[in-house]
Amino acid sequence: MTLRPLIAIPARFSATTSALRYAAEVNARALIEAVWRAGGEPATLHPHAPAGTADPAEVATRLARFDGLLLPGGGDIAPHRYGAADAHAAVYDVDDEQDAFDLEVARQALASGVPTLAVCRGMQVVNTVLGGTLHQDMGGPEREHRHVRHPVSFAPGSTLTRITGADKAEASCYHHQHVDRLGEGLTVTARAADGTVEAVELSHGRDLFVGVQWHPEDTAHEDPAQQRLFDALVHTAHARR
Repeated sequence: MTLRPLIAIPARFSATTSALRYAAEVNARALIEAVWRAGGEPATLHPHAPAGTADPAEVATRLARFDGLLLPGGGDIAPHRYGAADAHAAVYDVDDEQDAFDLEVARQALASGVPTLAVCRGMQVVNTVLGGTLHQDMGGPEREHRHVRHPVSFAPGSTLTRITGADKAEASCYHHQHVDRLGEGLTVTARAADGTVEAVELSHGRDLFVGVQWHPEDTAHEDPAQQRLFDALVHTAHARR
């Protein structure tokens, strides 16, 4: 039997998992199932960064075991991580250890070229690592992209267009923040009708790097275009073995 490519997914800290009796490290079932459907072996990566500092050498060694990386959604990144002097009142679920670990994982992934799919917070983490900034809040129910599905348009010739075989998609969104200043080397490859950056890619060549602001795992079981993002991650990871 051919072993499935091993896809690292950093866990999310959660203080409200009462069914497990204790605070826990979790990943969304829909995310894991999307990787499995694609032929990958999803593996949770413990976010170890004591005192809000991750050891680069340790993270690099741990990440080297994996064939691909999926940076998932989660709470907000602490605004000071991208140079903001103050935090908006709407910023929530900030965890210093999670931030430190995710940011270092993204740095190592960018340096090593490991195939990467970054989702929602994951895309924001990469943008932050590359010197970009975020709008801390989109301005309330009329403007935020929480609990909504809306169309996003893809840039012609983008990796996103090639992977999905489409020039637009219906995106399932849950975010109140979005990219402000774009990180160095990133190219915007999808936008919502209101201009919100919905996807980015690296402008220089590599096996695979795609970041999407929406949650493709929400609809991947019924929308082939969304599932193809996970298929592309696993296929590229398998080709590198």
